[in-house]
Amino acid sequence: MNEQINAVLRPKSIAVVGASATPGKIGYTVLENLVKEGYNGVIYPINPTATEILGMKVYKSISDVPGPIDAACITIPAKFVSAAVDECGKKGVKGLIIITSGFSEVGDRALEDEIVAKAHSYNMRILGPNIVGTLSNSDKLNASFAPFLPLEGKASLVTQSGALLIAIDAASFTRRVGFDKLVSIGNAADISISDLVTWLDEDASTSCISLYIEGFKDGRAFIEAGKAASKPIIALKSGVSAHGAAAAASHTGSLAGAAKVYSAAFQQAGVIQASDLNNLFDRTLALSLQPPMRGDNLLVLTNGGGVGVLATDAAERYGLPLKFAPADVQAELKKHMPEFGSAKNPVDMTGMAGLEWYHETTKFAYSHPWVDGLVVLYCETAMTNPMEIAQGILTAVEESGIKDKPITVSFVGGERSDKAMRMLVEKGIPAYPAPDIAVNAMGALREYTHLREMVTEGAVAAPKVDSKTAREVIAKARMEGRGALTEIESKQVFAAYGLPVTTTQLARTEDEAVALAKKIGFPIVMKIVSPDILHKSDAGGVKVNVKDEQAVRDNFRTIMANARAYKADADIHGIAIQEMAPWGTEVILGSVNDPTFGPTMMFGLGGIFVEVLKDVTFRVAPVSAGQAARMLGEIRGAPILAGVRGEAPRDRKALSEVLCLYSNMIFDLADEIAESDANPVLVYEEGKGVKVVDARVILKKKA
Repeated sequence: MNEQINAVLRPKSIAVVGASATPGKIGYTVLENLVKEGYNGVIYPINPTATEILGMKVYKSISDVPGPIDAACITIPAKFVSAAVDECGKKGVKGLIIITSGFSEVGDRALEDEIVAKAHSYNMRILGPNIVGTLSNSDKLNASFAPFLPLEGKASLVTQSGALLIAIDAASFTRRVGFDKLVSIGNAADISISDLVTWLDEDASTSCISLYIEGFKDGRAFIEAGKAASKPIIALKSGVSAHGAAAAASHTGSLAGAAKVYSAAFQQAGVIQASDLNNLFDRTLALSLQPPMRGDNLLVLTNGGGVGVLATDAAERYGLPLKFAPADVQAELKKHMPEFGSAKNPVDMTGMAGLEWYHETTKFAYSHPWVDGLVVLYCETAMTNPMEIAQGILTAVEESGIKDKPITVSFVGGERSDKAMRMLVEKGIPAYPAPDIAVNAMGALREYTHLREMVTEGAVAAPKVDSKTAREVIAKARMEGRGALTEIESKQVFAAYGLPVTTTQLARTEDEAVALAKKIGFPIVMKIVSPDILHKSDAGGVKVNVKDEQAVRDNFRTIMANARAYKADADIHGIAIQEMAPWGTEVILGSVNDPTFGPTMMFGLGGIFVEVLKDVTFRVAPVSAGQAARMLGEIRGAPILAGVRGEAPRDRKALSEVLCLYSNMIFDLADEIAESDANPVLVYEEGKGVKVVDARVILKKKA
């Protein structure tokens, strides 16, 4: 475990730099919070003018403190922080909790960079600046200006929003979702979310890591931290509108949005997503208290048909469609319901169900090997006592002796039901006020298993590639001062990485065009080649199904005239003569060099599906074979690839391999390629392969 981060989050001694005797000031609040929560370490108030605060001796400076200091909590104005960092470093402080604002969040990045550089020179780490602080129940530590420690629990939360930390701190009591640690990360100038994920994964007091994320500086480090973690991680990402790519030169650049790219990255990191703040609470509760759901068989028990139907709908929505229970299971379940009940799934014991039926049914169902996860629903009735029902459920679970199977509960009712659910949560069983929430929580437990299976797949090893040739093509374009490759050059780069491109050669004259057409074989495709004309069709620069020599000559002249009319000063290299690939299903591959995650790949059906419907999916490169296959299934147009209305299935195996090859290319050439497209890529019938018909590469601007 990182010693410096350990010193920040679990300090054995802490100095408050800027401790104040004035109630209402942050320096007073932090000191008071440490005292009133019973912090079990040593506290050193630092103030050059005071002698005593809250009954504690005050030291004029850090250097006056007699003992060692793990962490210094800094609350003084920003202009004095750099000097304080120096003092802390000379004293041998291990870590800094910088609550002070006034750094990069207000545009002063230079000062922020300065304090980080100074801290590192003394082997110190910084949490912050611009934070609320850090809280830990297991250490009785409230080194923050949040009002109190949260409800005790097994989850730990890291948030980029200080205000949200304070709100969650208070809401933990009303929502009955407990946390061991709440950590405000602020500007994350030094200690990052990735660092904290790695540290919390080793923290014995944390069973589940919850994150509120506004953005990363290093998205790939987060993916690696998530993949390496052994505990569930759940994230709520805010600010998911499309980022500024409207003027991007490729389709991918304009389609890439924060929501899609972050969702892909979370999946690849093995991180579960929350849809909103309520969902973050609900899923955190389940993930912190229950084991993962390791199979697909969910059983729902209920005393009301209505909530059973709502649970059934939710199960379908959250990826856990209900199956009828096996005959032997149904036969046993029928012993605990009237004749008009239903044992199929959901299991409706009817409104007559009381303590005994709930206890016996829960115990049997929870213990049965067919059941991978159990959701128990209860509607409050005049004939039953919710607390008794809750106790019956709890006793059944305890008597079963099972520890590796999840259960969630929903009680729909009034104050009595609320008290019953509170008791269940305190005993480790997640309970919710609506059936769909209980099912959603179970969905998170199933999703966790799926995600952990995915992250163990590993990326596909790149086959033998000719990266030397690819880089030579790029270097030549750069020497000529170009920011984009021509189609022919782009295909040369693609081919160097094993992508199946159509045969394409450059003709500078009519005669060359005719000779190449005869060599390649009619019919052919003719396209303008110009670094200044990226969208060739818009310029009238594409002719297809050219069948003879005269048509080659006529089209050569027409394309040239169209290109000059479209852009008079265009640098025209000539006309590409390309084999005309037979018809296939059109798909598009694309890439952007995302500012957060680096080379990121897009896949979707071509034509109207990408232009109008934007039916695409993303992954951070490189991708595994499993991830590539999942990409094919994620788009709404997936049935077209599978074969519909009499059409033969497309060659999805070959297409998946192409996705892997393409992802390896953009990853390997991340220092050179800003954006790229393979559009269209033609996918043929099963066993007949794939062909890249057109290719485009936009180069990164070099400093």
